[in-house]
Amino acid sequence: MVNLSKNPFELLFVIVNDGLGSKVLSKAKEKGITGGTILYGRGTVSNPILNFFSLYDEKKEIVLMGSNHQITDDVIHHLDTVFHFKKPNHGIAFSIHTCDILGSRCNLRDEATEIGGHQTLMYQFIITIVNRGKAEDVIDAAKEAGSKGGTIINARGSGIHETSKLFNMEIEPEKEIVMILSKVETVDHIVSNIVKKLDLDEPGNGIIFVQDVHHAYGVHD
Repeated sequence: MVNLSKNPFELLFVIVNDGLGSKVLSKAKEKGITGGTILYGRGTVSNPILNFFSLYDEKKEIVLMGSNHQITDDVIHHLDTVFHFKKPNHGIAFSIHTCDILGSRCNLRDEATEIGGHQTLMYQFIITIVNRGKAEDVIDAAKEAGSKGGTIINARGSGIHETSKLFNMEIEPEKEIVMILSKVETVDHIVSNIVKKLDLDEPGNGIIFVQDVHHAYGVHD
């Protein structure tokens, strides 16, 4: 169970076909989002029967936005109305809770409003960071454990003398990020199989973490 009052801030992910990211961001701004980041990735499905999120094109754009849960709720409903995520090949949108969002043009702490109650958790978001060339192995391990597929993003550091870090692990040019959305009941099996197949218990082989998902649109089981 997710207590929204303890998680007033959310990150909103929208995965759409190549070329639609800017339109997503524009429509989100209509509902109060002040800005976002567009990342480029690729789908992993070669067999249309095992389609990833019902998105058939390989090139993807991932739009990442953040705000308080009231704004993200309005935005995700609005985007679903515009882009019709329930239809195959129209994209997917979901939001995850986070502790805080700082550094944007607006101070989200001032905007936060407490909301009581609980929400049943249906989906979780699995992120795996591995050495370049290993992302397909992550996908294979996830599919073996019940996943329908994922999105791969090439990651790189910011320069020779400094690197991006996540949980003290450097993200350099030789890294790949794999994003997988899954039902809660299959997450543990998927994560365990990825850890086993990729030897993630060994130092330097990669990291994996899981986030709870608030809303999810466009997921076709």
